[in-house]
Amino acid sequence: MFRRRRHDQSDIEQPAEGAGLGLGDPDDVDDLDEVEGAEPGDVDRSGGPYDVAEAPEDGLTRLDLGGLRVPGAEGMELRLELDESGEVVQAVSVVHGDSAMQLMAFAAPRTEGIWDDVREEIRKSLASQGLVDQVDTDLGRELHASLTVVGPQGQSVMQPVRFVGIDGPRWFVRALFSGRAARDREAAAGLEAVLRATVVVRGTDPMAPGDPLALHVPGEVPEGMSRTPGSEKPPLSMPERGPEITEIR
Repeated sequence: MFRRRRHDQSDIEQPAEGAGLGLGDPDDVDDLDEVEGAEPGDVDRSGGPYDVAEAPEDGLTRLDLGGLRVPGAEGMELRLELDESGEVVQAVSVVHGDSAMQLMAFAAPRTEGIWDDVREEIRKSLASQGLVDQVDTDLGRELHASLTVVGPQGQSVMQPVRFVGIDGPRWFVRALFSGRAARDREAAAGLEAVLRATVVVRGTDPMAPGDPLALHVPGEVPEGMSRTPGSEKPPLSMPERGPEITEIR
């Protein structure tokens, strides 16, 4: 299932606008003629996430959102988060039970990753809200913290979150885990599998480091998926033939 919702409907209060991604001068674009350097980042990406040039033929059905191609998975729901105008897709979230993972993708230099800088800026922006831990996992160095969220009665409560960053060739993906997946790796396993199977489409246009990769509402639904207009409703179980995609306007 896939839904659209405006950014201001998000329950999670994000770090300050652009936190961790104010990297470099807007005119400091990467040079397409630069000599190929070493793969940025220290996370083993042999199992994904993949650059479009290295995407495997694994038989998975992926939803083409422009800068990201995200696989559907049984029991999970995809949501597109729009800006306040309702015109621009800012992020895609994957919801599984009481856990969620928000994905965003950004441009990065060819020869070096940006997660170290992004992580430090996020850490500084969240430090005023409480303790922020840096934890090393198989997904690299993560940030574990708590963010203010809106509870069921409209009250503000603190919710644990995990920030994961993965550097690729001229791109960077940030995954924000919330709910049980923020602290329970077993609960996060399915969402992490989606992250690993995601394909990033950077494009060839020069971009400043930290510029978001453009995302869009898919014009076509891949074979094996269906789009069913409807109103807001709880997540549905996905049939064996593939995820059912529902667009909520």
